[in-house]
Amino acid sequence: MGVRRGEEREFEVFVSYVEIYNEMIRDLLVPSSNYLELRDDPTKGVVIAGVTEFKAEATEQVMNLLFIGNKRRTTEATNANQTSSRSHAVLQIVVHSRPKTKNTEVETLVGKLSMIDLAGSERGTVTENRGMRLIEGAKINRSLLALANCINALGDKSKKGFFVPYRDSKLTRLLKDSLGGNCRTVMIANISPAASGFEETINTLKYANRAKNIKTKVLANKKLVALHIAEYKNIITDLRMEIEQLKSKLHEGNAVESVGSPIPSGGVKEEKKADCPCSVSYTHLTLPTIYSV
Repeated sequence: MGVRRGEEREFEVFVSYVEIYNEMIRDLLVPSSNYLELRDDPTKGVVIAGVTEFKAEATEQVMNLLFIGNKRRTTEATNANQTSSRSHAVLQIVVHSRPKTKNTEVETLVGKLSMIDLAGSERGTVTENRGMRLIEGAKINRSLLALANCINALGDKSKKGFFVPYRDSKLTRLLKDSLGGNCRTVMIANISPAASGFEETINTLKYANRAKNIKTKVLANKKLVALHIAEYKNIITDLRMEIEQLKSKLHEGNAVESVGSPIPSGGVKEEKKADCPCSVSYTHLTLPTIYSV
């Protein structure tokens, strides 16, 4: 996020976890969640309206939220897998960093980590799904195809500035910043060494290989936030407290010096030793005045 070492900053971490099931978004961190919609925010980009964001203070809290969400994820048994994922899961961790120094304008750094668990593509001849399972498989394949089209459009250098079909699926629309935005993207493919899964393995590797062609230029996400007039009172109060602390430390330092070596009031004593008669002079010092707002 571009934070320099030794710089005093405060951090806030927010966690959200959703699944995309049959082109509908559901919050996995809420026991009974309604389906959510995507909205375009002028500053944040594509956001999920009404999603729950938990503020995390430690790594253990993030892992606990991840385990809770995984238990609520939609899974069903098929001929190919006893616990087949019927949805795509998206875990997002957003970090806000701002300086501790109070000011009327605050420069905030924002970083977002998106971890996506994609449901595997399904072939009807292998899974032999019927009814609802067949509809789920069709929705999964449709969203994966939309994702592949976006990756192809972003990775093809000859089509620079070409239209990218993000709106073909809610998955690609949600991952717009993670694919072609100000980010770094990594795709991890899960394949099987079994001979029976040869075709699926080849298709998966070809699918993941296209992501290497995407080139992005990463810059620090900075935004300058001007505080409301009501916040000025808090800033003035904090500054007054700092001034009082500095005054108390200054008085304590003067008291320690006066105990170690007595100094006449109003100056610093200087003694001159030479062959001539001794002379004593006083040099007057004026301490800087600290004004409070």
